Amino acid sequence: MLLFRWIVMLLLLTAAVCFAFYAGTGRARYKRLGFVVLKWTMIAAFVFFAVLIAERVL
Repeated sequence: MLLFRWIVMLLLLTAAVCFAFYAGTGRARYKRLGFVVLKWTMIAAFVFFAVLIAERVL
């Protein structure tokens, strides 16, 4: 559980750094990469919480 929290926080930090690079350089590549990292972080978080909810129900 603690490991998952650290991974999610590091991925969110990575996305924030990508957006900061985009703001600093204006290169669309960083914005695209930031959105990809953010999207997969959110998908992983939703799956994790779905598993937790399913564990409670079953």
